Amino acid sequence: MKKGMLIIFEGLVCCLVVLLSCVIGIANGPVNMVFFYDKQVQDRVVENGLISKEKIRQNYNRFKLFGILPYFVFVVASVYGLNKARGFLEPFLQMSAVLLIEGVFDRIFIDWWWVNHTRAWNIPDTEDLKPYIDKKTMTGKWIGTLIGFSLIAAIIAGIMKFIIK
Repeated sequence: MKKGMLIIFEGLVCCLVVLLSCVIGIANGPVNMVFFYDKQVQDRVVENGLISKEKIRQNYNRFKLFGILPYFVFVVASVYGLNKARGFLEPFLQMSAVLLIEGVFDRIFIDWWWVNHTRAWNIPDTEDLKPYIDKKTMTGKWIGTLIGFSLIAAIIAGIMKFIIK
């Protein structure tokens, strides 16, 4: 498989990892992933006795461990192991591309459409607080996707340059 196609495939695998993390996370109701919602939504569900602040923290930590960590491990393993990228520039560009593919999927499919335009993520008695991801938050997420992911890729590539020759 050509390297470009491989990178696209890896980006799509990352999309699947994030999608599955969300599907599993909301399987017993979206309140279990309320850590992604604005603070006022979190406060409302705590007020309504649907979840505690401690449980929100625990769920977020669990998501980081089982959702985000495997995602980044996969990106690094695929770029350095499968693609055999070395140095700084090649791995940086590959990781940036893979992360960008997933980030665009996350912003458009998950955040914009699935969360804000379907009922799958609706939490009872919080519908008046929709959209759950407002314009300000969405702008921050896009900046994180377009700039933050590149910074993460640069940091990882910089560190790995000295570890893998």
